Amino acid sequence: MKVLNQFFISSMIVFVGCNQQNKTTETNKVETEVKQKTITLADFKKIKGVDNVQDVPFQLFTKLDSIQFFAAPNKDAAHMKMAYNKFDNYYGFEEFEDFYSIHYSINNNISNSIEAFVLKSEFTPAYELTLKGVDLYEIRSSTFKESSDFKNKSFKKFGTIAEISEQEFKAGSKNQIGEALVKNPNIQLQDGNWVYIENGRKEVITQHENISTETGPLANEYVGQSPFLNLEVFKENSDEVVDSFYSFYSIKNAVMFELGTEGYPQILPTKGWVTSVSSNNDVGSNFVISKYFPQTKKQDNLLYMNFTNFKIADNKKAFWTDNDTFYAEVYPLNSASVNGKKQKAAYIKIQLKANLF
Repeated sequence: MKVLNQFFISSMIVFVGCNQQNKTTETNKVETEVKQKTITLADFKKIKGVDNVQDVPFQLFTKLDSIQFFAAPNKDAAHMKMAYNKFDNYYGFEEFEDFYSIHYSINNNISNSIEAFVLKSEFTPAYELTLKGVDLYEIRSSTFKESSDFKNKSFKKFGTIAEISEQEFKAGSKNQIGEALVKNPNIQLQDGNWVYIENGRKEVITQHENISTETGPLANEYVGQSPFLNLEVFKENSDEVVDSFYSFYSIKNAVMFELGTEGYPQILPTKGWVTSVSSNNDVGSNFVISKYFPQTKKQDNLLYMNFTNFKIADNKKAFWTDNDTFYAEVYPLNSASVNGKKQKAAYIKIQLKANLF
């Protein structure tokens, strides 16, 4: 009997001990949950808001409907759920093992900003953005043969567009059919001016003031001559214009501006096309095809497309191949290089529908 009673008493002690441990764990869990539920934006550290995006080390982006704000870079720290707002900015300032620290303006009010910590698994920094899951067909507007369309939001009626590998891009470049611009030896830089000199004739092509370049106070950089168009091409770099602009001049009788493109011109003599791609100041990229008639100096705009989900990287690397196929190097929208980390380039191929024009 003594042995049995001792066994019974020991069992009761073990049972009671386990019960107390479970109760303690559940109590801690409840207390933690209560603490997490009661945290608000007022509990986060107040900081000076971001008034200059250039001072931000990197921006963060998410595709989630809701995200979590932590009070410290620790998964056990108090945190709260936040609904994602596409108009909010998530400015990254520091990187931890599992977290990014961000500066966040509540209701986009710079004077009401906080520091919070977000999970790396819920965000992508600007330099890591890719085209994965991006709708490349999405457009904001188009113009086809002088007819503008702001209702159609897809490129599908004009052709196809797809992301390709860098290897395919390089392979395609071996078959490009565009005209190469060549330097005209009669175009020279003299005393800060681009001038055309031939048979005793000397004419200043263009000049603007207060522009600093490697060669002096110029607004223009000479690119070369288009043998097909018989025009001289310059790259405009003006403080008055955010992006570069390519201008074409005739110098046969007098210096006259003939046409221009926003991006580096890809010229197709076999089609009489002057085309270009460039990043749009507002959103996405511009893709433009014009037909130029050297005899009449007239230009017909065949196609303008404002793609919304990517920016143009190096527009000089874009090119055409046979069968109305166009290649370009691009960047995902909002991507940017920061702190020595390069943004990821991507490559696209645009195939126009047969007999589109």
